[in-house]
Amino acid sequence: MKVRSALRFAAAAALCLSGAAAMAQATDFPSKPVKMIVPFPPGGLADTVARPVAEAMSRELGQPVVIENKGGAGGGIGMAQAAKSPADGYTVLMALSSYSVLPEADKVLGRPPMYTYDALRPIARYTADPTVLAVRADAPWKTVKDFVEDARRRPGAINYGSSGNYGTMHVPMEILAQQTGTKLTHVPFTGAGPAVVALLGGQVEALSTGPATVLQHVKAGKLKVLGHWGTQPLQSMPDVPSLKDAGYDATYAQWSGLFVPAGTPEPVVQKLRAAAKAAAEDPKVKQVILAAGSPIQYQDAPAFDQYVQGDVRRMSDVVKKIGKVD
Repeated sequence: MKVRSALRFAAAAALCLSGAAAMAQATDFPSKPVKMIVPFPPGGLADTVARPVAEAMSRELGQPVVIENKGGAGGGIGMAQAAKSPADGYTVLMALSSYSVLPEADKVLGRPPMYTYDALRPIARYTADPTVLAVRADAPWKTVKDFVEDARRRPGAINYGSSGNYGTMHVPMEILAQQTGTKLTHVPFTGAGPAVVALLGGQVEALSTGPATVLQHVKAGKLKVLGHWGTQPLQSMPDVPSLKDAGYDATYAQWSGLFVPAGTPEPVVQKLRAAAKAAAEDPKVKQVILAAGSPIQYQDAPAFDQYVQGDVRRMSDVVKKIGKVD
């Protein structure tokens, strides 16, 4: 009995000590810079959102929030790094909607997932835009219908760039191909930035990406947008029709949002949520992201968590239809 009592006392003491340590950690947080992993190279949507958000969060937290671009595998390498980071609040992740796709894609490919959904916890959503179908300004297609009819006449002849297999630029194009019975040739890159450069240089003929990624090139007359995967007019491109308007039942939203490793202490999470919300409400952040073509569509953690769960279910079905991609 004495041994059992001693064990219970030791366990209770350990629990109290761990709770006290967590509380002390939360009180001191942040006492050093916070790293924000962006799982894509500079130039894409995740980077476009992350930089003004990190700057605003730095002001709110009183410590620098430092961007680390970690591209590759459609965002999987950076997301895996974030998932495996210490759950102490000093590593956060600015993910895109490829988060909802890649673990299911790993299953389709018969390999262990780079990360699991329960390894990361949603903190805040910033944007949720439909992707757009962008081509060079001198491309022969004037409408989505022109593009689809040409793809039907020449199966596999039209190639498109993406940020990697099963990423946010690959999946919408495959949704379009599935809905139109066409075959397109996929050319993966390490991120949206390199894919856009390849489109501008003529190495690929089309791509699907967030409006913010191509808006400046559209304004400069280098690219044109044939359609978008949304259901409502785009704020940044109100004259661009949706694929639904063109008669194709193809929809897709590319969202950006902040995550932390699962197990991050609740008081730390609350501080990060508050800083993330302050960033979403910051006029400078709104201005920068809107100027890039993506209005803020903020969701706090509970609503964002529900949104992500629904997206995971829908995208899992899409990935199964895409099947194995080499």
